[in-house]
Order: sequence, then structure tokens, then C-alpha cells
Amino acid sequence: MTNCEIAQVRAVCPGSFDPITRGHLDIIGRAASVFSEVIVAVGRNTTKNYMFDFDERLQLTADAVAELDNVRVAPIEGLLVDFCHEHDAKVIVKGVRFGSDFDYELQMSQLNRQLSGIETVLLPAGREFGTISSSMLREVAHNGADVSAFVTDEVNRAVLAKVARSA
Repeated sequence: MTNCEIAQVRAVCPGSFDPITRGHLDIIGRAASVFSEVIVAVGRNTTKNYMFDFDERLQLTADAVAELDNVRVAPIEGLLVDFCHEHDAKVIVKGVRFGSDFDYELQMSQLNRQLSGIETVLLPAGREFGTISSSMLREVAHNGADVSAFVTDEVNRAVLAKVARSA
């Protein structure tokens, strides 16, 4: 980073990452350029229908961020604020694509701050991949379209294998 030093603060980028996309990687990489360490917290959401099981999502995410020296991946169970306290993280970093994302994340950030004092940084999604969600990619892939432009090569191979098994 030019003309400023990286803050000596650990941040958490939470998500289900099913699958991890280039949009996710953009947010994670940008967070890594600002904070001394970023923990990518891979979680479970009981309301979601996943393409990849939990261990697969952890591994694909770890592989996708492997070249970022100050980024590591960890599983998250329970409340995000508890995870942050357990890992001495002071900031939650979330990417926002649209106004509806902002509205939801604003409410969550206020709740998290009230519960724990942990701050949230909202990063606007990058222009190239910012409007593409994992759920959209799963749907497109299940219908036979190419999603390789939106994910890493390894994730694309995993998606193709999952789609082939479900056909």
C-alpha cells in the first residue's frame, strides 16, 4: 500500500462461500490490503441448500486464498461476534452489491456493534464481478452454462464435477 501502513487489526470476512467467487476474492483481497490479518470465516446456514458440503467449501476457500499471505480460513459455528472475540478480531468486513445488501448489512452491523462492540466495514463490490452471487452461479451451472469467468479454475472444476454427478 502506498503512503499508509496496514492497520494492525485482525478482520473477519464471513460467508458460506458456496462456491467462493471472484467477487468474494476481490473483497477478501482488498480487506487483506487494509488489515494486518484477515480470517475468512466459512459458516453454515441452515436455510441454505448447498452445492458443496462444509468440508468442500472450507477446502475450496482455503485453496482460493492460499496466495494471500495474511489471509487464513477458519470454520465458524454459532454467532459471528463470538467467533470474532475468540479470534481477537476487531472488525467484520462485508461486501455489498446493491442497496438491499446495504440495508441488511447496516442492520447486522448495528446489532453486532450493540452486542459486542465489534465494528463492521462495508466494501462496495467491484464492478467486474460485483453483481454475481454464488446462488446465481449455482443455478446457471446446474442449467449447463459456463461459470468459469466468475470462479477460480479449481472451483470451476469442482462445480463441473458436482453438476455432472447430479445429472
